[in-house]
Amino acid sequence: MSARSAPASRPAPAGPGALQVPSDRAETNRVVEAAPPPAASAPVRSTDPGGPERFAFGDNWEAFLEVVGPERVAAAERGLRDLLGTPVEGCSFLDAGSGSGLSSLAALRLGAGRVHSFDLDPASVRATGELRRCWGAGAGDWTVERGDVLDTGYLASLGRYDVVHSWGVLHHTGRMWDALENVSTAVAPGGLLAVALYNDQGGMSRVWRVVKRTYNRLPRPLRTPYAVAVMAPRELKFALLAALARRLGARVPGYTRYRDRRGMSRWHDLLDWVGGYPFETAAPDAVFGFLHRRGFALTGLVTRQGIGCNEFVFRRDGGG
Repeated sequence: MSARSAPASRPAPAGPGALQVPSDRAETNRVVEAAPPPAASAPVRSTDPGGPERFAFGDNWEAFLEVVGPERVAAAERGLRDLLGTPVEGCSFLDAGSGSGLSSLAALRLGAGRVHSFDLDPASVRATGELRRCWGAGAGDWTVERGDVLDTGYLASLGRYDVVHSWGVLHHTGRMWDALENVSTAVAPGGLLAVALYNDQGGMSRVWRVVKRTYNRLPRPLRTPYAVAVMAPRELKFALLAALARRLGARVPGYTRYRDRRGMSRWHDLLDWVGGYPFETAAPDAVFGFLHRRGFALTGLVTRQGIGCNEFVFRRDGGG
């Protein structure tokens, strides 16, 4: 990587957890605690307008940790390496909205010199801290804390990084373009910005916004049945296609080997999709124009025709 900035060092908060520790790391792990929710006067604050309709992203990520194992970790490493298209050895890596922490772990295991993970949701901070404790101890410098991507003061305090990664996060802030602006300022000259943002489907995006708000307004016991009912027709179609493909000797890897996609879980992603609110979308050309005006050049792009995220990798020009 061409840029080698050195953001100001930050303390590594730490937290408990119940994830099974891999036997080859059990002796070297140390706990990174998730910072407790800050007091009202603390600098970390939520500027998200989702209110009580906001999806419990962190709860979903903590549940996801139960299925994390060596195969998912290896898939996350492959996914990040393929996404960036360049080695990360020795680079600083900022994971803005770390969720489960799996992408942060992948960066660390790929040789990143320093990893900093933050998330607004305290449960996500706990999840990332637990993943750090169980899989990342002894492998490098990895700090985890609570922070708000909409807080410009907080972002400024972090300094600049060789790689800034924010995957499927900014469209859930309620102020997507402000969030994208903020993370772009954390990229060092010559560094990379990797983001995934929901594809704008026009009228269908408005339908999905209603679906997501409805999920979060339901009593908790009804949410999972609602998500199943919403996604069952689509999942049934993919299951039938996969079964037909097997009969013909082919594979549908997006369905049958979902964990190969960055180590993710189909079930937890399904809940995230149906319930993920706030919800905003962006057309690829809008994202390209927004960042081009801020000195970024597109180096990688994967687009979606229907639901899902468009994936972008940009490089910041070397002038700062």
